[in-house]
Amino acid sequence: MPAQTPDSTQWFLDLLAAQQRVLRQFGTASASGDAPPAMSSAVLPWLRAAGAVAAWQQEAVKQATAWWCSAASGGSSMPSGGGIRERRVVAVKWRQDPRLNGLMRAYREQSDSLRKTLEAAPLDERSKAEWGFVLRQVIDALSPVNCLATNPEALQIALASGGASLVKGMRLFLQDFASGRITTTDLSAFEVGRNLAVTPGSVVFENELIQLIQYAPSTVDVRERPLLIVPPCVNKFYVLDLQPENSFVAHAVAQGHTVFLVSWRNVGPQQGRLSWDDYLEMGVLQAIDVARTISGADRINTVGFCIGGTLLTCALAVSAARRQANVASVTLLNTLLDFAHTGDLGLMVNQSTVASRESTIGRGGLFKGSELALVFAALRANDMIWHPVVSRYLKGKEPEAFDVLFWNSDSTNLPGPMLCWYLRNAVLENKLRVRGGTVQCGERVDFGAIELPAFVVASREDHIVPWHTAYASTQLLGGDITFVLGASGHIGGIINPPIRNKRNYWVGHWVGELKAEATDWLEHASSRTSSWWPAWMEWLQTRAGATVPARKQLGSSNFPVIEAAPGRYVKAMAD
Repeated sequence: MPAQTPDSTQWFLDLLAAQQRVLRQFGTASASGDAPPAMSSAVLPWLRAAGAVAAWQQEAVKQATAWWCSAASGGSSMPSGGGIRERRVVAVKWRQDPRLNGLMRAYREQSDSLRKTLEAAPLDERSKAEWGFVLRQVIDALSPVNCLATNPEALQIALASGGASLVKGMRLFLQDFASGRITTTDLSAFEVGRNLAVTPGSVVFENELIQLIQYAPSTVDVRERPLLIVPPCVNKFYVLDLQPENSFVAHAVAQGHTVFLVSWRNVGPQQGRLSWDDYLEMGVLQAIDVARTISGADRINTVGFCIGGTLLTCALAVSAARRQANVASVTLLNTLLDFAHTGDLGLMVNQSTVASRESTIGRGGLFKGSELALVFAALRANDMIWHPVVSRYLKGKEPEAFDVLFWNSDSTNLPGPMLCWYLRNAVLENKLRVRGGTVQCGERVDFGAIELPAFVVASREDHIVPWHTAYASTQLLGGDITFVLGASGHIGGIINPPIRNKRNYWVGHWVGELKAEATDWLEHASSRTSSWWPAWMEWLQTRAGATVPARKQLGSSNFPVIEAAPGRYVKAMAD
């Protein structure tokens, strides 16, 4: 009797068939002339090769299915084989079975061939980079690791559990399918306001776009100049206030600073008309005014993270044009001001994609949080998509509790007009770095007019804000600049509390202007152990004013307490 394919693997076979259909559609579009001629000539060879990879996968399914049936009856053993170098392959079974070993070797060799074919194509560097990004998505998706029938770890777990892992995997798949996202962490382990974002404080101001949180002092005395934090609006603020032991906010409070923080609203249809200027006026500039009024300080210190740093810098440039002297210093964390080299994220933004967004949501509407989450996941497809797919659906494993991944899955919506302005003027046309290149809030923006001391931090392994590009900010700002390079990635490089004594950072030792090129700076910089937070605090203390007794009451008569931190806005879920 012929070997039958187990019913529980059929949906994976359907996935492979779908992969081949996608490849054929790409090939048809290129051959029909929908793509530029040069692009078509480059793409067709590797599309054909990618189709061959999918065919190999299906052949492997047949072989592994035969092995499944044989193994289930106790009549199979896996002979030893050669080595495997695919990053996610760690199972001894890959090395023991020559069929799987050969499949993985063929997959790797063909992947290399695809890359070399694209590299040799007569395309400009931008086109090569764009198609290279697409190619990586295809290669990652077609890995044998992602298929049940060619993943010996998943098969072994299935056999050992009597198929229970497959049943559970299917249940987890259906749960994720219903929710529209791949679960990467134990969502039941965390709750905002219960064990995340628990630094004591109160909401002291709110408008249609933001809530402003003032945190309660934890020291007898504080510095007279408060610290305002502007987090990214593409995620929730509590990445800076995860749990007490790794809270950036709590650390600043413990060092004697009165901390205010902008909590961006997870906007709905009613806010779909809001613009970039609204984010400056109603967001950053309003927060600066309220923090100054409540504290009674002459000026305040400011921190911006990621796009929050871009918004903060633009707001400071508007203030400079208006000749307002209300800020004492600026700290930028993994922030882009010069968008010349934006890494893989920038490859998703071109004239056609921006024009498409402008025509659909440019005058009103929402860019959904689920779409935004998919964009960021695609930047690390193996880690953020295929690893949890294999672990959950093929092996039937529940994810572990991880606070950063919980935050990462808590997506936010953005107003269409705001996003479209940012994509065109910043990412696509790179106008922010040009003096007077944009008009924001009625003012011509010039970053050189921001004559404030600046502490600029980048992360060496950041895949969202390449550190060389973050370094370019040092050549645009008009004040004295300190640049620090942290280890790790976009989040790990910033959320690195000293108590953990992890990682390291680099700092330069010369006096005067920073070197123009990032590589020159790094060549002369020295490495220091542990976190950069103490170095920043030492820098900040000299700009924070005198020591004064901490106030017992938060807010003021003009800005009374509205509710306890973390407030309502951060708890609102994206559609």
